[in-house]
Amino acid sequence: MGQILRVRSHGVDDVERVWKQFIPGARLDRVDPRNIAFAWTSVELPGFSTVSYELGAGVHSSVRVDEQFMACRLVADDARVEAEGRAIDPRRPWVTSEAGAEAQWARSARVRAFVFDRSDAERIARLASGDDRLVLRRMEPEGRSRDATTQWERAFVHVSTSLMSLHDDDLIAAELRRHALLTTLSTFSTPFVEAVERQRQRSAAPRTVRRAIAFIEEHAREPLTLEEIAAASGMSSRGLQHAFRRALDTTPTEYLRRVRLSGAHEELRAGTAVSVADVARRWGFSSASRFARYHREHYGQNPAQIARMF
Repeated sequence: MGQILRVRSHGVDDVERVWKQFIPGARLDRVDPRNIAFAWTSVELPGFSTVSYELGAGVHSSVRVDEQFMACRLVADDARVEAEGRAIDPRRPWVTSEAGAEAQWARSARVRAFVFDRSDAERIARLASGDDRLVLRRMEPEGRSRDATTQWERAFVHVSTSLMSLHDDDLIAAELRRHALLTTLSTFSTPFVEAVERQRQRSAAPRTVRRAIAFIEEHAREPLTLEEIAAASGMSSRGLQHAFRRALDTTPTEYLRRVRLSGAHEELRAGTAVSVADVARRWGFSSASRFARYHREHYGQNPAQIARMF
């Protein structure tokens, strides 16, 4: 079952020490040491934690995550939050991944957060979306809509209070963790939302487009031309391009590139690659620099960074 932690303190060091148990990259950059009041409650499960705390003090904090990501709601009269290099609305939940986030307030704040282990979250998200290549790296920090963020706040209350009162039922705990994750991934613009939408589009796509998709995914590492993909689908090249646009809002060539990019990314994450250039070449990218550009645009990181991480 979940491990419950409660902390009450008036010391600055306790605030950062407790946060670092859950997110090693959490840091208090500036804290007004006068009249600090810190009240923390958390429930920790394998790969997932719920956090609720109140901190009375002027604070400037930062969070940098690597093998985790965090969804958070901060309530303060004068809060300021910055993520992905831009100011975001502190009145709504927000999510932070590799780029991290910064928050500050002058007097006091209440913070509610879900913290997820990235690899475990990817496993669950792949099963739920049907996309076994899904990678949870690129996430927009702000919610997709007001309704979505409202549902996230309701999910937080439900999951956190349920876990606090749960005594000995690992199955229910796992379902609560799954609910927290899928609600979070659906609240924000994440690769999970894209994967679910692609699955919906595929299932509704004409048979010719589904045949083309199957051919692309089976032969992605081979030299492929548009004409070969069209022949495998039983259509002309021009007809297949129109069909892809209507069904998937992309082209066969763009779809092929996404499949190759995903495969190359997974190979880099596996840690078996000799070099980025070799991976790019094996996955059909004739230019390593072009591959690096595509990778940065899609995943927000250079491929060499991924290779070093794993």
